[in-house]
Amino acid sequence: MGPLRVLSVFLGFILVCFMFAQCGASDLDSSYVTCGSLIKLMNTRHSVRLHSHDVKYGSGSGQQSVTGVDSAEDANSYWRIRGKPDRVCQRGAPIRCGEAIRITHMKTGRNLHSHHFSSPLSNHQEVSAFGENGEGDDLDVWSVQCSATYWERDDAVRFKHVGTEVFLSVTGEQFGHPIRGQREVHGMPSPNQNNYWKVMEGVFIQPSSDPVNHDEL
Repeated sequence: MGPLRVLSVFLGFILVCFMFAQCGASDLDSSYVTCGSLIKLMNTRHSVRLHSHDVKYGSGSGQQSVTGVDSAEDANSYWRIRGKPDRVCQRGAPIRCGEAIRITHMKTGRNLHSHHFSSPLSNHQEVSAFGENGEGDDLDVWSVQCSATYWERDDAVRFKHVGTEVFLSVTGEQFGHPIRGQREVHGMPSPNQNNYWKVMEGVFIQPSSDPVNHDEL
């Protein structure tokens, strides 16, 4: 085999390796939840999606209520993943396990929030939606608790409230009017089977590219 033929084969081999590396990187990126993604979260114990709407609690803080719903189609169950107030995450960057984030309700622009009020049904810690146009305060920050390096879409994860150290949870209590049948979402002081959440439907932002759809938005 002549020198030119050897060089041609070698360059072809390098090109194939590069193409596979690129594909591998793309597949790897697509397996993570990324900053800016718009997702629904389902509690794995009770099979309800994290939900909010412009209905205030009648007790406690009086802020916008956060509940769990059975329906997979309700647009009020979409939340955007964002960086914490003093550290904006890079759009499309995978979220690290242990990273502090904000979870912002798409329809109302309020952030998932907790504070030292009792929840109305279970007497755990109240979880609400707070702020305006995505801006609230330091009690809007949650840490993603998972076991790998990054938050993987298929993993069940926990969300620990940075300010009060409770875990985002559902234990099954149901509201009456005006949100009949919806489950109470609250904060619990210890990790258990009631505070695992899994990503369901959503649109996932990739670095320097268009969003990648996952099911229906």
